Order: sequence, then C-alpha cells, then structure tokens
Amino acid sequence: MAAADSPSAALRRRDLCSRGIRLAGKMRADVVDLLDAYVEQQGLDASASVAAVEGVPLAAVERWDEQTGTQRLLENLAAYRAFRALLAQMLEEQREQLGEADAGLGRALAAVLLQVSAFAYHLEELLRLESRGIPGEEGDGPPPPPRLSLFEQKLRGLGVLRELAQWAVRSGRDLRQLAKPSPANGAAPGLAESP
Repeated sequence: MAAADSPSAALRRRDLCSRGIRLAGKMRADVVDLLDAYVEQQGLDASASVAAVEGVPLAAVERWDEQTGTQRLLENLAAYRAFRALLAQMLEEQREQLGEADAGLGRALAAVLLQVSAFAYHLEELLRLESRGIPGEEGDGPPPPPRLSLFEQKLRGLGVLRELAQWAVRSGRDLRQLAKPSPANGAAPGLAESP
C-alpha cells in the first residue's frame, strides 16, 4: 500500500481538505468585503461589467465533474499563484495612487494577499501528501501588464477580486470533492482517481 493510500494519509488528507475548505470560506468572505470597499474607494459601479482580464485565471471550467483530484489541485495552485502576483501588483499600485490616504484598503488587500499565499502553501501540502511533484513557479502568474491608465487599473482590480471570489467558491467545491470517501472502501479517493 502506497504511503498516500495508508489510513493515516487518508485522515491527513481529509484534515487538510477540511482546513482548506474553512480557509477558502474565510478568504471568500474577506474578498467580498474587500470588493465592496474597493468599489466604494475606487468610485466604481458594483454592477460594472469587466471583460476578462489578462493573466486572471477563470474559475469556470467545462466538465468539472470529470477532473481528477490532481488536476483540481494543480489548477487551484496555478490560480492562487497567479492571484498572489496580481494582488501584489494591485497593492503596489494602490500605494502609488493613494499613499497613506486610504491605509484601510491597503491593509485589507495585504490581508487577502497573505490568505492567498497561505492557501497556495496549503495546496502544496496536499500535493506533497500525495507524493506529487509540486510544479515550479516559473511561468506561473501573469506577465507584467503594459502600463494601464488609472481607470484601467481600477477595472483590472475589480476583475481580479471578482474572479478571486469565484475561485474561493470553486476551491471549496474541489476540496469537498477530494475529501469525499470512496464508495468502494470508505477511504478518501486518491488524487489521481476520477471523482
């Protein structure tokens, strides 16, 4: 029996998934609060339509139910690494735009950035538990965007936060799927198995 299939590994995986679900829920709540503050601070309309933002991974996926656990974790990890870079860039732009004028928004962005980093680490732990190689960060994250106008930066930020909120929901769903016991033996399914 492989280490990833042992009862203790199954319990550890289930524990990591449970904690990840809670982290994703907390992150989503904080992102929604940040989104409200961001819209107000930036003077944007909350219902503004934002086209797909370059470098922002989309949470929507076709055939979600056909993905393996490993695919789910790898997509989540790539997304949160991209969000980490995007949020760091937003934080820097926020500091340049407002300086200390709205330190509250900067602190909220920094807190969400910290949660995104912690969640990415959590996903890496799940991959390590399964003895899966963790992909390097080369090529992860968006390329540096061209210099955008202030308004374009605001819209990009809105798109980033909206999609991050959607990823938090998807991550919770993905981790719930991974934590489900396998009907055959009552153990949590292996990450390479289809749900």
